[in-house]
Amino acid sequence: MGLKDIRRRLPVVDSLPPSKNRRILPLEAGEFHRPRLAVWEFTLACDQRCLHCGPRSTRPRPGELSTDEALALVQDLAACGVGEVVLIGGEAYLRDDFLLVIRAIREAGMRCSMTTGGYNLTRERVEAMAEAGIQSVSLSIDGLEESHDYVRNRPHSWRRAFAALGHVRECGLRATVNTQINQRTRYELVPLVDLLGEAGIRAWQVQLTVAHGNAADHPDLIIQPYMLPELFTELERTLDRCDHHDIAFYPANNLGYFGPLEHRLRRRVGGHFGGCTAGTSTLGIESDGAIKSCPTLGGPSNIGGSWREHGLEALWTRAPELRYISRRTLGDLWGYCRDCYYAETCMAGCTAATEPLLGRPGNNPFCHHRAQDLADRGMRERIEQVAPSAGRGFDNGLFRVLCEPLDPEERRLRGPVSVDEPRVSRLVEPTGAGYPVDVEDFVTAQGGLRELGDPRGPKPRT
Repeated sequence: MGLKDIRRRLPVVDSLPPSKNRRILPLEAGEFHRPRLAVWEFTLACDQRCLHCGPRSTRPRPGELSTDEALALVQDLAACGVGEVVLIGGEAYLRDDFLLVIRAIREAGMRCSMTTGGYNLTRERVEAMAEAGIQSVSLSIDGLEESHDYVRNRPHSWRRAFAALGHVRECGLRATVNTQINQRTRYELVPLVDLLGEAGIRAWQVQLTVAHGNAADHPDLIIQPYMLPELFTELERTLDRCDHHDIAFYPANNLGYFGPLEHRLRRRVGGHFGGCTAGTSTLGIESDGAIKSCPTLGGPSNIGGSWREHGLEALWTRAPELRYISRRTLGDLWGYCRDCYYAETCMAGCTAATEPLLGRPGNNPFCHHRAQDLADRGMRERIEQVAPSAGRGFDNGLFRVLCEPLDPEERRLRGPVSVDEPRVSRLVEPTGAGYPVDVEDFVTAQGGLRELGDPRGPKPRT
């Protein structure tokens, strides 16, 4: 069915029930974490070819959920305690039955929103979304026009995103924006926020581009750790402009961590980073029904199993891949993060930032506190790719972290003073700090000749 036919199937209602939200109350003794936020890749089909896309979205994923299955999953989400469902892709609007799912989410008493690039988000689609009951739409706008079009890999993508933003506001929906910071956009935040203010935006989420999927093939996009002090100086100016335009700034989980700007960055979300929420209050859903802990990650170390096979409740409560964050300890940290003053609270920050970079979470060079501390001691860190990705969705290459003098001449004479080599996957060593991976073995596994979960590999370096 087309959009018009699907729209006719929406029941006529006078009103929809009040929706829950993603607020998390403290757990009682013995109480189990419940998911509050579900981020649902509704289809892998996409009308852009973004250079930073984690799942490498192009065509629909094989075996995507049918309409009836998607509607049944909505009921499971509500029963499990979810307060908000975010539809993503690919592009969710490329499946016309997304309207029926929006309505089902709202009728189940959950909040419904969408994150989109907006390339073909027409006025007709937005009107239909509003009629179905969607409450908020976040447009992805990555820098100024030239940088955005380059990263999104489609001509006129920036202008079409702003046009979609206009449609959303004209239809009475809450319009927000999300932006990725990369090496092209790190100097464009101040002029961008002025444009967002002129467009009437009142909420803006900012995150760092992470090194997985397509971005693993474009390491020149990834911010270098030594750039963070200068970036946060730019962010301070950006926050001033947000205040001027009355724009609420929300840092994503991979931005910040206990530097001098932390409280101001997170003044609306508790004042400081409280740890990764994957599998504790957040879950991800792939379009074929795979349930995972982190919406930004994929692959066997993060996917708990198939909703079709196990159901949501069983996966949420029992799948070890979803329970990882709630069970990890300080013994899972390594490198600088292991001995950091904030280790017990931060636990090395965002898993999606570190696992694709170093093959294993627990050591996060994308940390403002860490970068500033090293700079104060005359040192800096940079990342260097040592293995390519295999070209599959949510895959990654491997990087090492080199710590070296900040002074260029001293750096030339001394070279790196220490190196954190990438480490084995959690599939090989489920807990602890792991051990350095054999890069040649990793490349072999990426080529499909040896599965990373196979007990034969990868092996320790000798």
